[in-house]
Amino acid sequence: MLRFRNTLTGKIEEFQPLRAGEVRFYYCGPTVWDFGHIGNFRSAIAADIVRRYLKFKGFKVTHVMNITDVEDRIIAKSQEAGLSIDDYTAKYIEALWEDFDALGCERPEIVPRATRHIPEMIDLIEKLLQTGHAYQSEGSVYYRIASFPEYGKLSKINFAGNIAGASDRVDTDKYEKEDARDFALWKEPANANEPAWDAPLGRGRPGWHIECSAMSMKYLGETFDIHAGGIDLVFPHHENEIAQSEGATGKQFVRYWIHFEHLKVDGETMSKSKGNYYTYRDVAAKGYSAGAVRYFLLSVPYNKQINFTFDALGGAEKTVVGLRDFRARLGEAKTTPGLNDVLHQAAVLAAAEFEAGMDDDLNTSVALAVIHNLTRVVNTALARKKLQEENKRELLELLERFDSVLNIFGVEQHEMLDSEIQSLIDGRQEARRRRDFGRADEIRDELAGRGIILEDSKDGVRWRRKQ
Repeated sequence: MLRFRNTLTGKIEEFQPLRAGEVRFYYCGPTVWDFGHIGNFRSAIAADIVRRYLKFKGFKVTHVMNITDVEDRIIAKSQEAGLSIDDYTAKYIEALWEDFDALGCERPEIVPRATRHIPEMIDLIEKLLQTGHAYQSEGSVYYRIASFPEYGKLSKINFAGNIAGASDRVDTDKYEKEDARDFALWKEPANANEPAWDAPLGRGRPGWHIECSAMSMKYLGETFDIHAGGIDLVFPHHENEIAQSEGATGKQFVRYWIHFEHLKVDGETMSKSKGNYYTYRDVAAKGYSAGAVRYFLLSVPYNKQINFTFDALGGAEKTVVGLRDFRARLGEAKTTPGLNDVLHQAAVLAAAEFEAGMDDDLNTSVALAVIHNLTRVVNTALARKKLQEENKRELLELLERFDSVLNIFGVEQHEMLDSEIQSLIDGRQEARRRRDFGRADEIRDELAGRGIILEDSKDGVRWRRKQ
């Protein structure tokens, strides 16, 4: 029985989809104004675990992940670079998929981009105007929070007494909005150079919040099963999504909300000003494998904060190497015919404990502990030559089943020959001479993922195998 904490109710609840055997799942994806940082990928990997475990449980999953490709930072950065927003974001969208794939995340079935769904947003805003949940003011359109009495039900923030006219501290004459907390659905362009679209509402562009409401309901329906995202999105983004969507349809928007906790760096919030801001590419360039990053980010359950340090990542690297070595030894082990009942019972117990851990609010730390316990039992059997043919088959199938959820063992690869390594290094050097640094980084990452560390020096490039 799969259960997880529903932010909407604040309770651990048994999951029951609207349609038997099918799950409609929306994850708030990235804003592509820069390369993805490791905090972004903590959420992306957590969403990947949700997706994979639902499939493990036998559900047919329709997974939608949006890409926000128009917002204030993108507009500012694209104008600084003298590029259209499409041209500016293209580089970061391509990088997103490279990183996404490297970190072992399955691609969602549907990945809508905000700029490709402006008509749906306009339609939704017009419905909100018709129902009195929105109003126009000075060329923009705002959502009227006072029109939605349930506002705050997700974040549990009490807005009583904090609406227009209820407090002397709110002087609405200073705003073009009726209430200081009303939020923009459609924005009038700040200047003639700002990207904008023609609409019956007036020329403008959408607010951030309306994007997810319009895209999720287009592909998943007016009511769907699961909406997930980082804990920082609970308020105001997801609270506003509920108000918009339910204001327009009169129906419950989402039945289960799952939120992923923050990643800290050396105990602090990640920020460029503190010098502790790392993209996935920064970490890979230091020689850490994608498998180690993935293992580290799912080693703590999604609903608990995780503290990133390079020492912890180094520990994850060793752990992943150990697990992959274990699987290789198991696959190559010589066996005798038959079944060792002690190993069989260990496999049966591990299968049950893995599922029980994941059923209990997607507890990945329990699932990983089950795998480590099983490896100890099997390693003892291998040392004593007690592994039999049926055990080997059963255990390899079980590891594959576990990995369909966690994806930490990776694709088995034969050890690279020295000549293969040198050929890739030569290709990297040639790419650097052409100033094709993207290709050079790809080769370096590929080698790092296969256990080969490159060291650039004034004497050239040296390589060594990861210990």
